[in-house]
Amino acid sequence: MAIESRNPFNNKVVKSFEEENENQILDKIELAESTYRYWRTTNFNHRKELILKAAALLRERKEHYASLMTVEMGKAKREAIAEVEKCALACEYYGENAEKFLSNKKLEVPEGEAYVAHDPIGIVLAIMPWNFPFWQVFRFLAPNLMAGNVGLLKHASNVPQCALAIQEVLIDAGFPKGCFQTLLISSSKINTILDDHRVKAATLTGSEGAGSKVAERAGKNLKKTVLELGGSDPFIVLKDADIEKAAKTGAKARMINNGQSCIAAKRFILEESISDEFLNIFKSEFEKIKIGDPSDDNFDYGSMAREDLAAELEEQVQKSVEKGAKILIGGKRNKAFFEPTILTDVKPGMPAYEQELFGPVAIVLIAKDEEQAIKLANDSRFGLGGSLWSKDIEKAKKLVREVESGAIYINKLMASHPAVPFGGVKMSGYGRELSEMGIKEFINQKTVWID
Repeated sequence: MAIESRNPFNNKVVKSFEEENENQILDKIELAESTYRYWRTTNFNHRKELILKAAALLRERKEHYASLMTVEMGKAKREAIAEVEKCALACEYYGENAEKFLSNKKLEVPEGEAYVAHDPIGIVLAIMPWNFPFWQVFRFLAPNLMAGNVGLLKHASNVPQCALAIQEVLIDAGFPKGCFQTLLISSSKINTILDDHRVKAATLTGSEGAGSKVAERAGKNLKKTVLELGGSDPFIVLKDADIEKAAKTGAKARMINNGQSCIAAKRFILEESISDEFLNIFKSEFEKIKIGDPSDDNFDYGSMAREDLAAELEEQVQKSVEKGAKILIGGKRNKAFFEPTILTDVKPGMPAYEQELFGPVAIVLIAKDEEQAIKLANDSRFGLGGSLWSKDIEKAKKLVREVESGAIYINKLMASHPAVPFGGVKMSGYGRELSEMGIKEFINQKTVWID
């Protein structure tokens, strides 16, 4: 089976790769295991030197790596460059902080001395998506390599050049080849890797279905997993908010990566008294968006990552309209291109209400008061991120504690950052990436007690 790199802007195959066979996979696992036995003994200064070199190479080559993202999954050039910069930031963050995060933690005990030591566990399998083809991987690899683990990457099949480029960065930075290896394989071979006793854990960012299958197989083998799955993030605007700022930020929050982001704002929950004012500004922001060639800075966004994804989004919108939803703007598809769209009059039972819409479609829900706004926010099987807008910060601090999500920002666009934990609840997954919490997910937190 061939793994293709296909440009969604013109649907042309850019490059094709032969899928690796089982013997090649086993060879890479063996190399990872032998490298781990050495890598776990290295000191933080050595690891820091290499990860900071990787950061420097990312910045030096950002135009090239950004172009790979644009070609393989249609990411707008400016966003692709920003993504490479963010990966460099993650490398620097863990280069500077890993030793502190993993230092011995003293315990208060009735006698003697006790502490928690933090030891690496070995090979971690990363199963990553196409929507942020560099960032999703670096937010896994930077903390894990600094912790003394090694990684195997099964990337999305439509971004093989990005996967190989990430491996290239690390090798050129001086990491041993077995510290991080890309596997050019289909999803059907994941179980083989999870069943191998040398692979100790897995992290996945992807769909509910994929996460459930990986968790089931890993659970059968008693291996830890971290899952970051779908999201339908609420963007709650209360009547005492700065409406103009909320509406303009909301348009950006929905259109990040052309709407193809788990933590993009998706459900805009507005208090009734300010809904018209918000929607007038919100709609005008959507009208300004220019769709075209993603490599051309004159356009804001290009196509979606694949034509089948755009067709699926179109079906969700059409079925919602058939059930009574109204299109305020947009709604049309041309191959992999989908117009920025706002749906109003969305009600329970519609795909737009029940499902994640992974593309440039905003869903508007009207709440009569704050209490109903929180109920609407929580009326979802997802719980990844969200934001709440109000000038009354003390009230906002109380209300966000009632929202069922892994993160919620007040008067701020929801986005990940190396310094803050990232992850969800409910069907959005479990575990945390980034920050001190993220580096400790795949660590043996070993208790030591001395008489």
